Amino acid sequence: MSPMIATLRSIAACGIMVLALALGACGDGDRTPIVPDPSAAGASDTSMMQLSPTRNGLGDSAVSTARSTANYKLGPNDHTRIIVYGQPTLTGEYALDGNGVLSFPLIGNVQASGMTPTELQHTIAAKLDPDYLHNPSVSVEVSTRRPFYVIGEVQKPGSYPFVTDMTVLNAIATAGGQTYRANMGNFYVKRLQNGRTVRVAATQETMLHPGDTVEVRERYF
Repeated sequence: MSPMIATLRSIAACGIMVLALALGACGDGDRTPIVPDPSAAGASDTSMMQLSPTRNGLGDSAVSTARSTANYKLGPNDHTRIIVYGQPTLTGEYALDGNGVLSFPLIGNVQASGMTPTELQHTIAAKLDPDYLHNPSVSVEVSTRRPFYVIGEVQKPGSYPFVTDMTVLNAIATAGGQTYRANMGNFYVKRLQNGRTVRVAATQETMLHPGDTVEVRERYF
């Protein structure tokens, strides 16, 4: 056998071996998950589409807030913004008194406590029509929710502006935190229900309603 033929055969054998190794590597790849490169444009777009917290242009928090506002029950000391379209003398800020009564021009007092904003606007429109206005368009928004209160073993007892998703623990922190005598294991929340005040056993994670009073008790050991 000539040296040239031997060399060619050696090169061919090496090529076959390389091809076999490559095919084996491809087979092993089936057992390894393929992760798209986040720096690639296509992968980045897909990631944003999967992880985006928006829904129909609104974030989950915005949707939650809108729902909670629509279902919100008015109560004493709530402040509302009432618009009667085309009637600037009737449009303005109106507050419910301590009994949940709203005084409105022309129609007088409305027992608004327990109503949603939508129910109140329908009530006002019905009382204005037809004696004062024909088919009035009324809008009611809650401008300031009634405050919550924290009493007992906290640094700064008192009333504080209510915010959405307020828990007992958040309320205590807002009031400057607990004193060294505070019982942080269980609490009471005083709440207006069906026209009467009730006391509800609560934990640190209990969600508060506007107008609630958080009572932080003293521990005895």
